[in-house]
Amino acid sequence: MKVPEIRYARSGNVAIAYQEVGAGPIDIIFVRGMTGDLLSTWDQPLLVRHVEGLASSGRVLMLDKRGTGLSDRVREVQSLETTMDDIRSVMDAAESERAVIWTGLSSAGISLLFAASYPERCAGLMLLEPHVRGTRTDDYPWAPTEDEWRERLRAVAKGWGDRDFLEGLGREWAPDAGGDQAFLDWFVDHMRRSLSPGAALTAYRTQMETDVSDVLGAVRVPTVILTRPMESDRSRYAAGRIRDSQLVMLPQFDGIFTWISDDIHEATMAGTSQFIASLAGPVVRNRVLATIMFTDIVGSTEAAARLGDAAWRDLLGRHHALVRLELARFDGRELDTAGDGFFATFDGPARAVQAATAIRDAVRALGIDVRAGIHIGECEVHDGKLTGIAVSTGARISSLAASGEVLVSSTVKDLVAGSNLSFADRGSHALKGVPGEWRIYAVA
Repeated sequence: MKVPEIRYARSGNVAIAYQEVGAGPIDIIFVRGMTGDLLSTWDQPLLVRHVEGLASSGRVLMLDKRGTGLSDRVREVQSLETTMDDIRSVMDAAESERAVIWTGLSSAGISLLFAASYPERCAGLMLLEPHVRGTRTDDYPWAPTEDEWRERLRAVAKGWGDRDFLEGLGREWAPDAGGDQAFLDWFVDHMRRSLSPGAALTAYRTQMETDVSDVLGAVRVPTVILTRPMESDRSRYAAGRIRDSQLVMLPQFDGIFTWISDDIHEATMAGTSQFIASLAGPVVRNRVLATIMFTDIVGSTEAAARLGDAAWRDLLGRHHALVRLELARFDGRELDTAGDGFFATFDGPARAVQAATAIRDAVRALGIDVRAGIHIGECEVHDGKLTGIAVSTGARISSLAASGEVLVSSTVKDLVAGSNLSFADRGSHALKGVPGEWRIYAVA
């Protein structure tokens, strides 16, 4: 097969390389793992047959995520939010309105967040043994422990790029091909072209910190999870939390690739084609995952009494202008303004945190301080307005904030892994009218 033309989409200021394969009736976004290089992909016949197998069911859009392969090398890390933006930019460039996302393992969080945030653009999810938490917890015992992660990070920092290290990784990820020197030569080259040593270390750290478990309940698109018997408990954890998802059992195999062994590849493609053939047309949805931000001026009543009505109205006008300027800069959408407070929503949690801190810093020039609260959760959509428990949670978190403080829920903290944001633990809190205890963090 002739290597498809390399194209580029713009995701903000970053160029994202992608290819189009096939021309079927439905679009399929193939989001590979943390590595990827479009050109060397076509040097591996076994991987090519996987791509061609997907293309037998639809048009495949395959991309190099930012910082990898042929896409722009960037200093910031590959957070879920930025990669989600990259997928949306590729879809826009390829004029794709809706698509099935095919991915798995540590990249599953990207597709889960995309499906929950943009259900109107996601026709379905095909997930291979999704990893929804990077680090082990009592109820998620399948991830590495913190000690295991530290050892893994040390090994990556020391060895990434060296032939011996990458050949060892190739034998671990593809045991059936571990004795094939031609395969190992390709694997070493593919890994080197995918990620530099520094980018590889950052990618592993992002995997360690990522937790999308709170997003699972907000996914309402058709979902199939492929798994083998030995990984079925981990896969059932995700399937049991994604509404109406299906679990499809593959034959047992070693490593992480489904395209090495003939029978595993055939079973994978059969499950994929059956799922895609079952998809119906667009479904109108009135629920969506949204990031909620509330801000208000600290001590506004006292300030209004001190300044008088006219001066206070002038100050409020300048405050509102600055808030709206920062909302526009970070792609926020103003939903309501009541007195000195703003209620806004964002497509991603990192942008909300960045907007809140920018607003806090900007209004200090006016001699005032604001406080902010941020949460992400599933909301009901009615006439363009958002309602539901997630909105109430965001408002309650905001009410806990001190002067100049930006507080976030643990869900927000978990989803901004890789965004270079740091947080201070503010402990667990009971939020009025919101069930359960909530762990709250302050943006450092």
